[in-house]
Amino acid sequence: MDKISPWIGVGLRHPHHDHFVNHSPDIGWLEVHSENFFQPESEAFQALHTLQRRYAISCHGVGLSLGSVDPISTAHLSNLKRLVDTVNPLFVSDHLSWSSVDGAYFNDLLPLPYTEEALDIFCRNVDITQDTLSRQILVENPSSYLRYEHSTITEWDFLAEVARRTGCGLLLDLNNVHVSAFNHGFDADTYLDAIDPQWIQEIHLAGYTVNPLPEGEIWIDTHSQPVSEPVWALYEAWIARNGPRHTLIEWDRDIPAPEVLLAEAAKADKILKAVTQASLTPLTGVAL
Repeated sequence: MDKISPWIGVGLRHPHHDHFVNHSPDIGWLEVHSENFFQPESEAFQALHTLQRRYAISCHGVGLSLGSVDPISTAHLSNLKRLVDTVNPLFVSDHLSWSSVDGAYFNDLLPLPYTEEALDIFCRNVDITQDTLSRQILVENPSSYLRYEHSTITEWDFLAEVARRTGCGLLLDLNNVHVSAFNHGFDADTYLDAIDPQWIQEIHLAGYTVNPLPEGEIWIDTHSQPVSEPVWALYEAWIARNGPRHTLIEWDRDIPAPEVLLAEAAKADKILKAVTQASLTPLTGVAL
């Protein structure tokens, strides 16, 4: 069997720590949730210390609350900087969202109103984070289930302007695009065409859940299912147009056996290699 491409990674979750430490499965890289590794003396951090000698590591955060009017927590930034300085990760990323007000934090990634004021605040917080860490961060597009009536900017234009103003990179979650496109009735291709591919450094692939309501279905980005076929199709098309990117299989709830997660990664690897090989095939049809 071919070795998996270094482009392909999986999200490392606590139930799989022992498997990766003890068996070192073939995978290109691992992504961890930053906040789970803020304590250097914890068992989780010790597992990460072992794994970083074998795999490239990416730190994906959920607690910066980059869209909040509140100042970014200096304690949180200090913890993140210590982790980043220790691990020297492949990427550091967080979300186009907010989760705190007046010092109180919510256990969710909440949607932003897409206004000029919100754009200024978000860019301010990205700049502060990048200055503190002395490195670029990636911002991930969200999944969403409601829109603010007073929004004046589309999500894709808001995200693009954040990248232009701050120099941050982008983490393109194709499942989030697919879910939000259904929930809000826009075309996923319109979203993707508006984002300059040079800003995209990482892609997330995950599964979602259909929630039936009296008013109709709503799709929820639960990360509890295999990647759907429409999202695989979006991935294949995007890679064919723009070339390979570091690609992560994300699975956060109803976490399966590691073999299931790795099988999803192998599927991404197969698509990536097939598309890349096709782009290198001469017009004569003779494969390289």
